[in-house]
Amino acid sequence: MDAPQDSMSDLQPVKRLPLPEFITMLAFLFATIAFSIDAMLPALPDIAQALTPDNVNRAQLILTSFIAGMGVGTLFAGPISDAIGRKPAITIGFAIYAVAAIAAMFANSLEFLLLARFVQGLGASGPRIVALALVRDLYDGREMARITSFVMMIFIIVPALAPSLGQVIIWVAGWHGVFGAFLVFALIGTLWLNLRQAETLPPQRRRPLQTHTLINAAREVLSNRQVMLATIILTLGFGQMFALLSSAQQLFGEAYGLGDSFPIWFAGMALLSGSGTVLNAIFVVKLGMRRIAKWAYIMQTCVSAVMLALFLTNALPSALEFPAFFFWAVSVFFMAGVTFGNLNALALQHMGHIAGMAASIIAAVSTILATLIAGPVASLYNGTALPMIVATLICSGLAWFLMGKLED
Repeated sequence: MDAPQDSMSDLQPVKRLPLPEFITMLAFLFATIAFSIDAMLPALPDIAQALTPDNVNRAQLILTSFIAGMGVGTLFAGPISDAIGRKPAITIGFAIYAVAAIAAMFANSLEFLLLARFVQGLGASGPRIVALALVRDLYDGREMARITSFVMMIFIIVPALAPSLGQVIIWVAGWHGVFGAFLVFALIGTLWLNLRQAETLPPQRRRPLQTHTLINAAREVLSNRQVMLATIILTLGFGQMFALLSSAQQLFGEAYGLGDSFPIWFAGMALLSGSGTVLNAIFVVKLGMRRIAKWAYIMQTCVSAVMLALFLTNALPSALEFPAFFFWAVSVFFMAGVTFGNLNALALQHMGHIAGMAASIIAAVSTILATLIAGPVASLYNGTALPMIVATLICSGLAWFLMGKLED
């Protein structure tokens, strides 16, 4: 697989890691972000009782504050990596992430914890965004989509196991101990990247952090119809997934009485939905990114519509209510595995020369706007899955409509 002409032409080719190790390393970088969200889920009840007993729903802000910080950080991570290189940018991000994790470990108020989580999200934007630009330095189009699918297939094991691991850590060290695990992840990721991966952005191709350079690059990204359409669709997908993540602990624990076994159910849900990444990696080169993503949103719209009808008509016997919910939740994460890698590849397809800036804008817009969807939806939690189902139906339906306007 040759490097795309617009990213590595006229330069000595970057020495590449063996593809299995390259994919595994990238998966670990992405998994650190997923672990930072999912490992917190079993800790939310304890944190709520300790820091906000009068309003336990506020504990959900621990997730959204991290996501919001990550969304803000993505505005800067990409352009910084375009200027100083991919490896230094990721390393700086991990350093900020680690310092914030230490601060959160000693938090004694919800407000301080939320601030630490926001800063941790800022740092996490480094590995999240710059890793995408690193891939784009070496691959493009359907090959990039195939690689990111394999990455998602591997890293999904970590978030699948994260709640269980988080629960074990809580039993041993309390909820503060979860942040110690984040430090371990940051250290491993930093060492692996710096010891094994060659820099993919040579000095000759770097873009200085000058106002006019940044403005011109941002204007090019924001004026590209393909990029903006893919970004809006990503926003809708992230929004419905974040909303479900924010309420997952309450839904399993309160709505269905499975709080004690929530980590096991969550792991099963994540592993089952991981089949979407496997299928995408197998078929994306043949069928194309847009076609697969479009049909994924069609599927999600239909499944959510049926689920809403069953819910409103009380057509399901009580014994089938949880199995139906579980199937629907798996479908939401399955959709993410099939669409997110494809949409990122579609958006970055013609942005190789400004991959960092493009990745930043795409992720910043989609993440920040997704929190504006997820936050209100999660706050509407009423002891049932109804708000999540309605939000997913609307988001997937809109994404289906917009996919018809996106080019392959």
